Amino acid sequence: MSSGLSSGRLDVAVIGGGIGGLCLAQGLKRAGVNVTVYERDLSPDARLQGFRLNIEPTGSTALHACLPPVLWETLVATAGASGSGIGFLDERMRPLVLIGEDRPEGDPLDPATGEHAVSRVTLRKLLLAGLDDVVRFGKEFTCFTRNTDGTVTAEFADGTAATADVLVAADGTKSRVWAQLHPSAGRAELPATAVGGKLFLTDENRRWLPERLLAGKNAFWPRRDFLFTAVFHRRENPSSIIERLGERVRALGLDPEHLLAESHDDDYVLWAFIAHRDSLPAGFDPAGASMKPSQVQELLTERTEGWHPDLRRLISDSSPDTLFPTRFSAAEPLDPWETGPVTGLGDAVHHMPPVGGLGGNTALRDAQRLCTALVTADRGERPLLQALHAYEADMLRYGFRTVRESVRNTEAAITRNTMKRSASRCFFRVCGAVPPLGRAVFQGR
Repeated sequence: MSSGLSSGRLDVAVIGGGIGGLCLAQGLKRAGVNVTVYERDLSPDARLQGFRLNIEPTGSTALHACLPPVLWETLVATAGASGSGIGFLDERMRPLVLIGEDRPEGDPLDPATGEHAVSRVTLRKLLLAGLDDVVRFGKEFTCFTRNTDGTVTAEFADGTAATADVLVAADGTKSRVWAQLHPSAGRAELPATAVGGKLFLTDENRRWLPERLLAGKNAFWPRRDFLFTAVFHRRENPSSIIERLGERVRALGLDPEHLLAESHDDDYVLWAFIAHRDSLPAGFDPAGASMKPSQVQELLTERTEGWHPDLRRLISDSSPDTLFPTRFSAAEPLDPWETGPVTGLGDAVHHMPPVGGLGGNTALRDAQRLCTALVTADRGERPLLQALHAYEADMLRYGFRTVRESVRNTEAAITRNTMKRSASRCFFRVCGAVPPLGRAVFQGR
């Protein structure tokens, strides 16, 4: 790859084909900027798993700005409605405060207000759509070298290399690019253990599930531990999407049937149980090879003794093969640095606990902001390093602010301090009893 600076145009190399890196690539390609994504996965279908991702207005705005219009409309159609507002309840399902339930339903295509429960499989396929000439699979990044002409060269495990004007770290929480650029960047391990699962919405399950669990998102604040639930209902079936949008998709040179293959995602209730790891029984390791999913469910059923029976059944009746354990960590703040041809976005820079979907939405926000910076530089409207510096200063500010918010939420969920837990429950009750206070505290929800 030759340097774009000699011709007045940029060449951008993105390391990592996650949602942030691909959103950036879509935006740059749409704007006519030369971009190549280097992804270590061997094929596009190497990540066909995972829970749905809740895209909030921050992420919606970014996807709307970067995707071709018909792909944005397709994404909205394939997504699920995540319900109106959020409920805070105790372990007996008694409401503490319900936020946003009376909010009128907006236009899902409006990125400023729309929320979307997106299948990760479908989102990845849509973000890859039209990027056959952009994404290189099987490219495991090893290191980079800054060149005297201001460019940067990335090297890969297969012995190849690529030179660009800008190298973007979009390779996740264990980013090799970011580790080389900032070898002192730290991460803090949080004392939280989480297990997620899915209860599919069969006719039988719909009969016993309480309306509250089918209404949207819920945060349960027991006297210990924490449970989050969300319901995902598909907006539209693939066949009707193809009938409605197929011709416009074909006009982009894409096959709508192939694009929407495997996008039929069953409706389900997602749950995530979070606890302080030191409060759990010795030897409880849901991520360990020695524990079967059924054993994890048994322990969680015991752990939730005294909770509402329907919450316990939600956990015990979920499909064991959907259980997903995880541990939490967070990036430690970085001091500002001298801007150069290597930058980053998303988890590579400011990874955070997976609480509330903040990480994915922040990565998409990064992608849009970085895309705007690179487009202005490519068009000669602003010097490249000046544009990157402005992006990095903004990204550090809101990125680590979001990390702090996510860490605070995690700490509140797992605290073993009974006074703090009682105070939180009391505060939620007051917000529920005084609606203006609730609206002020949870503004934007």
